[in-house]
Amino acid sequence: MGKGDQKSTKGKRVRGSYGKTRPRKSPQPIAVTEKPTMVKTETKPKTTKSKAEKAEESEEKPKVKRSKKAEE
Repeated sequence: MGKGDQKSTKGKRVRGSYGKTRPRKSPQPIAVTEKPTMVKTETKPKTTKSKAEKAEESEEKPKVKRSKKAEE
């Protein structure tokens, strides 16, 4: 990648050519336009379950006591 490389910017500068790697500056200023804003539609409220309802639905599992490993 140096002076002789036709695909690099440096090679384009040395040869005095233009292309995708070294595009020419446009003579006309670029006009900035505003993006159209999207109107939000009404959303349905989410139904949430209370903690009491969640507890009733979940099955209670028996707790297992963990024993510490014997030190060797």
